[in-house]
Amino acid sequence: MKIAVLYGGISGEREVSLSSGKGIMAALKNNGHEVIGIDFHPKRLKEIINLDVDMVFIGLHGKHGEDGRIQGLLDLMELPYVGSGVLASALAMDKAKAKHTFQMNNIPTAKSSVYSVTADFSTTKIEDMINSSYTPPFVIKPNREGSTLGLTIVNQKIETKEAVEKAVLSDDTIMVEDFIKGKELTVAVLGSTGNEIALPIIEIIPKNTHYDYESKYTPGGSEHIVPAQLDAEITKKIKAYAVLAHQVLGCTTYSRVDFILAEDNTPVILEVNTLPGMTPTSLFPDAAKVTGLSYDEMIETFIQLTK
Repeated sequence: MKIAVLYGGISGEREVSLSSGKGIMAALKNNGHEVIGIDFHPKRLKEIINLDVDMVFIGLHGKHGEDGRIQGLLDLMELPYVGSGVLASALAMDKAKAKHTFQMNNIPTAKSSVYSVTADFSTTKIEDMINSSYTPPFVIKPNREGSTLGLTIVNQKIETKEAVEKAVLSDDTIMVEDFIKGKELTVAVLGSTGNEIALPIIEIIPKNTHYDYESKYTPGGSEHIVPAQLDAEITKKIKAYAVLAHQVLGCTTYSRVDFILAEDNTPVILEVNTLPGMTPTSLFPDAAKVTGLSYDEMIETFIQLTK
């Protein structure tokens, strides 16, 4: 097949996307496909509009790639692409709306609030409201962002102001949620619509205090235990929640669902990633490998599910 790979982009996750794109393109070529690589930029849409390919593989992460915008353009062009469509992508990127969907389907979530900066609603007002409603530790993060960009774990109320200002650099809407102490877990979900399966659960042990950007993308920044050492009942429950979260958002082909397993053994969902990383340190390829799928075979599975 003739396949275009979109990578790079202009989000804060550009460097990650460049690495994902490199891996995806190499795998497609190894599998015998003709590959066209495009370092995507919204000001160069002609590169997309003039495409003459059988399929598009979206290797973008974050805004302008994972949020439904590029998916909408490809839909208008009637070009098939790997992964979730406009609605699922937009829902998953909007943490507040995704969380509301999870709650309606009885998937446990952390207590949270959403605040939007406007002309009449300053960051100072938001800071005061947060400090009156939440007791540290709590998390402040952009409502629409990925890879922990703009995220702060607030341990003292004096840190709230700086955390709010940091988050609004990425999005004028921010989310505040209780900090849940526990195990960092993630579940790769794969399959055709209605037939999705959860791959082995991964426990993430970051070398830093928290699983931040550096821990995610620096070689040796975190240890991945696959499969996670959990009892059978909890494993079954988390996998079921992961597949359900994928389905209720309307995701297609593949996604990765992040959880915290709280100290009382409650799995708390954090988010669904519709275009999870495909870098050398990424989690989805690690889960696929345990099931017997090499990186190249995993990429080909995505292609076959999209046909």
